[in-house]
Amino acid sequence: MKRIIIAGTHSGCGKTTITCAVLAALKARGMNVTAFKCGPDYIDPMFHREVIGVPSYNLDSFFCDDDTLKYLLNEHAQNSDIAVIEGVMGFYDGADGRGSAYSLSQITDTPVIIVIDCRGMSDSIGAVMRGFLGYKCPNNIVGFIFDRLSERLIPLAKKLCEELGTQYFGFFPRTDITIESRHLGLVTASEIEDIKQKLLQLGKFAEKSICLDDITGISAPELTGYKAPVFPEVPAKAPVVAVAKDSSFCFIYDDNIEILRKLGCVIKYFSPLEDSKFPDDADGLYLCGGYPELYAERLSANTDMLDSLREKISGGLPTIAECGGFMYLHDIFTDMDGNGYGGVGVIRGKAFSTDRLQRFGYITLTAEKDDLLCKAGGKFRAHEFHYFDSTDCGRDMTARKSDGREWRCVHTNSTLYAGFPHLYFYSDINTAGRFVSACINYKVKNEQNK
Repeated sequence: MKRIIIAGTHSGCGKTTITCAVLAALKARGMNVTAFKCGPDYIDPMFHREVIGVPSYNLDSFFCDDDTLKYLLNEHAQNSDIAVIEGVMGFYDGADGRGSAYSLSQITDTPVIIVIDCRGMSDSIGAVMRGFLGYKCPNNIVGFIFDRLSERLIPLAKKLCEELGTQYFGFFPRTDITIESRHLGLVTASEIEDIKQKLLQLGKFAEKSICLDDITGISAPELTGYKAPVFPEVPAKAPVVAVAKDSSFCFIYDDNIEILRKLGCVIKYFSPLEDSKFPDDADGLYLCGGYPELYAERLSANTDMLDSLREKISGGLPTIAECGGFMYLHDIFTDMDGNGYGGVGVIRGKAFSTDRLQRFGYITLTAEKDDLLCKAGGKFRAHEFHYFDSTDCGRDMTARKSDGREWRCVHTNSTLYAGFPHLYFYSDINTAGRFVSACINYKVKNEQNK
């Protein structure tokens, strides 16, 4: 399998734009491409999906062991001409040696192209290159793409690559194509009216200025010798899991959905924004994160949906509600301006906006009691990324960061997980197994009561 990581010197250096440009150009050439994102980001894969028209997956070495990473990369990209993996933050940035693009490249033996933002630099570009090439050895850096490089400096960039024994993979010009940002990163792809045209234009830039033939000519060793994950056994009952999916709830990992399907679930998407009520035949609920604060008035006005959700959850419907989904379950949740709106009312209290990130980053959760996802003392990995907070974040789990900081969080019981931390089921597939088993029990109980 051909594969490449497009990493960067730092966040905001242009790697998302260049990754999308390369994907668009390769697709225009008729190639079968699979996209990936290193780390826990939700928004960048949305842009990948808009470019190639198929799902984009996450590869996260904090969440997953080495075997699982290799399994996921091979599972999703085995029939592709090439896999293009976008890095996260700066190439070497991660948590305790895990979670970085560098870590992923070492584990999967994947070649790396580094994007350098050359704005305001000339000869100093060489210092940046030398630093990245020599900071940790061995590494899999095979060359560089020079973003926002003046055309008059192209000869310098090529000379620097030759002197440092690395490869020139082209440059990307300054353009007036912009993708706006907001408080959690980029504006989502579905919100940009002319996204298709923008991505098409980016692909044309890539075809002209990036050395695509050299990129597609990069070879990498086959991924072999890894152990595939073991999926828990659950009864063959095909529970229906309703998954929120619309403009307000859009942060969900495709791999989480695929695991639920592999465990026998039927996935039914619904919209808390547009649908009049929650699906009657659902045996479980997955309320993912997103931007409920941007649609607070409309979500609150959909009282039939609120009422049906409150009734179902209070009646024991197995429910996972993470971050934005957790906010939505409160008595009151606010928009970005602090205006309060009525929520589902399962969580007593108020979710409110703040002016900075709250408890950002990777964490390990430990259950304080038996609950929907694990037994008392059980641990699994998660992450937080939100500007909102709550008057009652819960106390049923203990979150711990790698630097030793810890705090209590999350509301849990035998049928509920509700809190700010986002879940990735491949960090512990048994959590998904327990959720599915609870959905099956709910289904059987309802059938017996009919």
